[in-house]
Amino acid sequence: MLYSHFNGKDAIVSAVALDGFSELAAHLRRARQAAPEPGQALRSVCRAYLEFAAERPALYQAMFILPTDLKFASAETPPPLRASFDEFVSCFHPDNKRRELFAEVLWSALHGIAVLSESGRIPPDGQEERLDFLLTQIADTPMKPTTP
Repeated sequence: MLYSHFNGKDAIVSAVALDGFSELAAHLRRARQAAPEPGQALRSVCRAYLEFAAERPALYQAMFILPTDLKFASAETPPPLRASFDEFVSCFHPDNKRRELFAEVLWSALHGIAVLSESGRIPPDGQEERLDFLLTQIADTPMKPTTP
């Protein structure tokens, strides 16, 4: 029945993933907006990301592990993907010329933590310590200008 509406399994996974990114963007936005102080927004968004991955493992797998035709970091990036990424970007000061880079590296690290936790390769009880370490590293990174 599904295959009559979609062009194969990859198209189904892409549709599920796209819906997942809409959910993720909303989840991250709520976390950012509920942060008690602006300085806590990044921590809240990171926690929300890890919670989303842990609470919806099958959806997370469709979004990030299974093959899809969704384009990341390109002009063809669908709005829900961009909205999810922008929640991380918005946690960095607008004057920070490297805020998209920091958001990308942070997202990558969180993805690694989520996947390794889900697979049992790192213990789940160390999430808060890992998050503290990651955020400390990002906060302590000097804001050197990039070379053209």
